[in-house]
Amino acid sequence: MIEILTSGLMNSVQDLGRPGFLDQGIGRGGMMDRTALRVGNLLVGNDEGAAGLEISIFPFRIRFVETSFFAVTGAGAIATLNGVPLPPWWAHAANAGDELRIEPPDRGARVVLAFSGGLDVPLVLGSRSTDLKSGFGGLEGRALKRGDRLAVRSAGPVKSNHRQGCGADPAMFRDAGATQLRVMTGAEFSAFAPEAAVAFFSERYTVSRDNNRQGMRLDGAALALTQKLELHSHGIMPGTVQVPPSGQPVIQLAEANTCGGYPKIAHVIEPDHWKLAQASSGTQFSFVEVSREQAVAAIRNEELQIRRLRNLMPLVAARKAS
Repeated sequence: MIEILTSGLMNSVQDLGRPGFLDQGIGRGGMMDRTALRVGNLLVGNDEGAAGLEISIFPFRIRFVETSFFAVTGAGAIATLNGVPLPPWWAHAANAGDELRIEPPDRGARVVLAFSGGLDVPLVLGSRSTDLKSGFGGLEGRALKRGDRLAVRSAGPVKSNHRQGCGADPAMFRDAGATQLRVMTGAEFSAFAPEAAVAFFSERYTVSRDNNRQGMRLDGAALALTQKLELHSHGIMPGTVQVPPSGQPVIQLAEANTCGGYPKIAHVIEPDHWKLAQASSGTQFSFVEVSREQAVAAIRNEELQIRRLRNLMPLVAARKAS
């Protein structure tokens, strides 16, 4: 069990989300930086989808009520256990009474905490994720607050040779082009004026202050249509880039609405969603078009890195979270 000592709005319990309910108006949700959660869970011997914490408001502090094994991944933030700095993307043992503190990151926006066994909150539609927009899942459908206590599912004993910790190189999962988003063109791409298409792929767009887990508004060159479109609402997903009448792009994120009527100019491919998760206000992005084959290759490469890490982690074979 862990106790929340300091938190803030938007810090919440998340796993990999609840796919399969779009027809009921329920989006996938889940951790914004899905790769960081998968890696963190592997480091502590969990199934990749076990529930952890998504932290975007700092400083954040917890107290371990009982002995635990945890991993800190995601944004580049200084984390300390009882005042001792911890290496990034590393798993550590904690004793009852130990205090973990995470400072505001100097790189990225969201820290992911994974716990051996995973957080034990009720399953709602097959997921333990908090849907902050609709107010269900996670811990009472809300953000974490001071005094909350969260149970950790039983994972069995940690092997003694892992008590000193183990980690992963984030470079395996973070490419150098952190401000370049790979996209495939959207259904209404041809409806935009030629100069809009040129601007979309040549200009840089800045993340505005108006962004949350639902969507990210960008400021930059306005994108105009060749003529006004009257569209019925249609399905959208995390990564969909829509253009409202203002001409400023909006990227749908983890808690995206399931449908919308704005024209879709592009879709950010899944392996680049971590860049969206780790972007703070003022971050500048550029877009580059990729083919379906290139997108599939990027997905396969990410899965290959995950598989390599999984094969290196004897904890997984010895003890998987139920």
